[in-house]
Amino acid sequence: MSGSGAGGVVAATAATAAGWRRAGIAGAAIGVLAAGAAAGVAVERLTVGRGMRKKARLALDATGPYGSLRGTPGRAVADDGTELYYEIDEVETEAPDVSDGNATGTRPRRLFGRKAPVPVTVVFSHGYCLGQDSWHFQRAALRGLVRAVYWDQRSHGRSGRGRAQADGVPVGIDQLGRDLKAVIDAAAPEGPLVLAGHSMGGMTMMALADQYPALIRDRVAAVALVGTSGGRLGEVNFGLPVAGVNAVRRVLPGVLKALGSQAELVEKGRRATADLFAGLIKRYSFGSRDVDPAVSRFAERLIESTPIDVVAEFYPAFTEHDKSGALPAFRDVPVLILAGEKDLVTPSSHSEAIADVLPDAELVIVPDAGHLVMLEHPETVTDRLADLLVRSGTVPAANVDGHGSTAQQPGH
Repeated sequence: MSGSGAGGVVAATAATAAGWRRAGIAGAAIGVLAAGAAAGVAVERLTVGRGMRKKARLALDATGPYGSLRGTPGRAVADDGTELYYEIDEVETEAPDVSDGNATGTRPRRLFGRKAPVPVTVVFSHGYCLGQDSWHFQRAALRGLVRAVYWDQRSHGRSGRGRAQADGVPVGIDQLGRDLKAVIDAAAPEGPLVLAGHSMGGMTMMALADQYPALIRDRVAAVALVGTSGGRLGEVNFGLPVAGVNAVRRVLPGVLKALGSQAELVEKGRRATADLFAGLIKRYSFGSRDVDPAVSRFAERLIESTPIDVVAEFYPAFTEHDKSGALPAFRDVPVLILAGEKDLVTPSSHSEAIADVLPDAELVIVPDAGHLVMLEHPETVTDRLADLLVRSGTVPAANVDGHGSTAQQPGH
């Protein structure tokens, strides 16, 4: 999932329940669990007026243009007809233009008489309640260095609403694995692949491996699993008291279904309780207190963009998720397993469990980091991804210099 994940579910549901009293006992239970975040919001309200907070959010949106990077667009079609949106960032392959006797210009590098080698494609899969733009910092750092595909999972971002879900078919992780296969077939039909996934995106990769082991064996050169889980998510307590989280587990599916059936009313409730919602997002997305406000606001925008009915229809898939048996498919390639030490959504113990199955993998637990570790500590994540690309032979080591930093302007 993402924090986004179950944290996003708790955030969305708690914020809505606070503004929609008809949620009854279930809404009250969830509201109580949100009290910690709500207390912090209440203190802010004593000192900052609503109008000023709104202006601050708009200012952060303007000064932190995260998610502004775009590539060549494309669409894949899933097995149920759902359109899946992706973008491709190509490798920069330019050489000095010496046609006029100097090397001041550039021109595309051409290979006459022989076919150019097919480049490695890095495919980035995002988490629940997020979108391809959640990889913004890694995209900025690796842009032009590798051929990369960023895609939006069904019903997220610019992808179409899941057609099967419109007919009442629940979302399953296996469906997401087939969606990823459709994107690969459309955007990278040949050549080696590196698969990178955060939270639900990592689970999507596991489902791909479970259903298409030959693809993994024949084409995958490396794998990065960020803040994800192989299963047993039903045991996660999200940093809450055991009694409280057990109560939430009993009522949450029904509450989400009810909220999803009243989407228009619920979305109004989310907007009316934006401050509480923002506080919950911060708690379940980040592990440190000094997160850049513009980054925090970016995460808020990503999660806010996921409609409540989509939140509702995806949630049951995570309690059913169990793909630990598919992990051995990744044993023969370099693997990076990375997680935030303070992740409340997919705790770092789940990454350690994956590492037990893949003992040759590099395991990185990032201190003072939560679920959205790629936004909270982007340079650490990008550095380890760059190292994985070098270890897998995807890019030469010399090309990685300077690409481990995201100190550059976010829109470039």
